Amino acid sequence: MSNTLLNHSPDLKKLQDHGYNISLIDSYLLVHYVPYVNCDKQVKYGTLVSSLALAGNITTKPTDHVAYWIGEHPCDSNGSPLQALVNESDKQIPITDKLVTTCSFSQKPQDGYSDYYQKMTRYIDILEGYAHVLNPDATAKTLGHVESMIESAFQYVDSASGRYDITNINAKFKQKKIAIVGLGGTGSYVLDLVAKTPVKEIHIFDHDVFSQHNAFRAPGAPSVKDFSTENSVLKVSRFATIYSQMKKGITQHSERINPSNVQYMHGMDFVFICLDDGESRRIITEYLVENCISFVDTGIGLRKNDEMISGLVRIDTYTPSSPNHLKNSLPTNNIEDNLYTTDIQTADINALTAALAVIKWKKLCGFYHDQQAEYNTVYQLITNDITNNSENDQNEKNQA
Repeated sequence: MSNTLLNHSPDLKKLQDHGYNISLIDSYLLVHYVPYVNCDKQVKYGTLVSSLALAGNITTKPTDHVAYWIGEHPCDSNGSPLQALVNESDKQIPITDKLVTTCSFSQKPQDGYSDYYQKMTRYIDILEGYAHVLNPDATAKTLGHVESMIESAFQYVDSASGRYDITNINAKFKQKKIAIVGLGGTGSYVLDLVAKTPVKEIHIFDHDVFSQHNAFRAPGAPSVKDFSTENSVLKVSRFATIYSQMKKGITQHSERINPSNVQYMHGMDFVFICLDDGESRRIITEYLVENCISFVDTGIGLRKNDEMISGLVRIDTYTPSSPNHLKNSLPTNNIEDNLYTTDIQTADINALTAALAVIKWKKLCGFYHDQQAEYNTVYQLITNDITNNSENDQNEKNQA
């Protein structure tokens, strides 16, 4: 367990000091070796689990009264199921590959639980009480052993995943190595979104300086001091500094991708291409296709017409199993349907483009359902329409 979290959270420290065997996995608190009675009137030992509410490295008042259980269905000393305790008899939450909850408990005090010591000991006392009838020596106090915390991809605990019971789904991103090429408006928003997933590494590529105009189409709110000559920084340095406060494993590359360094893409699990440079796009996509590396390529085409702006957003996806349409369809001559050369970009369209790209990547990872399996998406601003070209559509055309 994180010593910082333990030392700054009196309720967790109290659990340890009173002899309970506790551990922290992601944003879950576990108390191990809790005695209970099964349906055969045998005293067994299970694990009590609760999601944690945190403020930095300190626990706060529990946001709910529900706890989870890893073990057989608990019973009273006569072997009768504790129906008044069990809330959901088949609540399966994978805490790790080997630890999956079997049910959930519900015992709500009038004012809720004041801290996690009160919450966990309340449930332990109920289970332990029935076990004492059969074995007076049964106890959950096993000398306060504290297990080590699983290495996190973040600088602090991801308490959101545990709060919404999606830790196991988020685990699909672990160990992945991601590249983001281009940190303009779209690429910087892609970084903002990907940095909130537990990927192992994020490699960011851009050779340009963060300028004043960038502030109006990128996440955050820079100070005017950030644009003075003495404070001028590269985009990769600026964004690496900001997002490394939250996310581990961010590596910056202040180079334009060319034939001599495109091998930086080697070993990546996925690449986001957020460029308006057709030649660089060609070099990168050819290398990725040749080396069977999946990627999303983004494009924005906005133009001013009648004192208003219209245009489109394009998302193209390649995976080794997808059609080879990308080889011939991606713009590689600095022209995005003759629109991108106008160089109009807005924060909301950049953010939308990034969101569509990241959602597609998450679909490929199995985080979101993907019924359409689209490899090309175009959003038309003026009509608010999204058009998809998918493998399913292509198969239907071939059959026709």
